[in-house]
Amino acid sequence: MNDRPFPLQPEDFDELETILDDLRRRDDEIPQWEFCEGVLAALVCCRRAVPQDEYLPMLLGGGEPGSAAPFADLAQRERFLALWQRRWQEVAAALDAEVETLEDEAAYQPEVMDVRGALLTLPPAERAAYGDEALPSFAQVWALGFMYVVENWPEEWAAPRDKEAAEWLDASLDAMVAMTEDDRAEPTLSPFGDDTPPSVSLARLNAFGDAIWAVYDLRELWKSIGPRVETVRKAAEPGRNDLCHCGSGKKYKKCHGSI
Repeated sequence: MNDRPFPLQPEDFDELETILDDLRRRDDEIPQWEFCEGVLAALVCCRRAVPQDEYLPMLLGGGEPGSAAPFADLAQRERFLALWQRRWQEVAAALDAEVETLEDEAAYQPEVMDVRGALLTLPPAERAAYGDEALPSFAQVWALGFMYVVENWPEEWAAPRDKEAAEWLDASLDAMVAMTEDDRAEPTLSPFGDDTPPSVSLARLNAFGDAIWAVYDLRELWKSIGPRVETVRKAAEPGRNDLCHCGSGKKYKKCHGSI
């Protein structure tokens, strides 16, 4: 029996983008879905299960608890969260699957864009409208979303005491940080087909694969270590000859210290 959640379809991702576009009409800082995809992946493999009411306001903003804000109404909020939860389950299942290659249909496949490549497919007149505007590299926005979580919940990504585990963590985060940087290598590949100009370098594509495996490693690392355990510190007791804390006026040794 296949227990994998029903994956989001292209029309589902289109609907998510439509909702985000609507939110952006009221707040131009609302991110694109690719950024949200990176945030979601980081939250899935975060050491602590960060509650939705903790991360959602940071990602999209919001009003009072229980309100529809920043969504247009409660129906739009519920629809977004339903799609978000389906994608969450899909990503978690993929990261927990035993895969030998990223070509496996069970492997995690981030929903990312090649904005530069998409621009090259436009007619010259439409392309000229963008002028010299800086465009993100392939999967760069996804990596920025992932690192947004790392940077905003640093205590959940602090290096473990075990040296080998700490090195594992550093190597995985380094692979993700590399994807947040611009692709400056010569483009030789085109995700849009052989009849379109190349927009992605081979080095970038290899780095993308490394970053996906890094997400797998982070998921496994924190699952194996488990959540952080807060140190319980016992309150210091007064000295035997100090006045008792109860206010009796007696020395501690003659009052509560004798119990």
